[in-house]
Amino acid sequence: QVQLVESGGGSVQAGGSLRLSCAASGATYRSYCMGWFRQAAGPGREAVSVIDTRSGGTRLPDSVQGRFIISQDNAKNTLYLQMNSLKPEDTAMYYCAARGGFCAGAVFMSDDYNYWGQGTQVTVSS
Repeated sequence: QVQLVESGGGSVQAGGSLRLSCAASGATYRSYCMGWFRQAAGPGREAVSVIDTRSGGTRLPDSVQGRFIISQDNAKNTLYLQMNSLKPEDTAMYYCAARGGFCAGAVFMSDDYNYWGQGTQVTVSS
């Protein structure tokens, strides 16, 4: 069983930066596809980045390319999301998620992830 705990959310003005952290425990951390998702008002969670914890390979959707960076610190079993040039439309609850195996196939589909953190709120004001 994987436990995920996010931190680092907060309020920031447009153009600012935030770094989210996700501490993972309870499993073989190097063997997962992990990602960051967000959910604004309404149903559905949008993927904003994924990383293969074994290879370090990353994928990001066009909406955040060039602004968000996902990274990992294997020694600390921690996943990070560096968010730069934030926009009001980035306002959402941000979740860390994990699933077993490599990052392959539909990695941006939230339904394919088994483990979720409790979320951390990010609010960007104009």
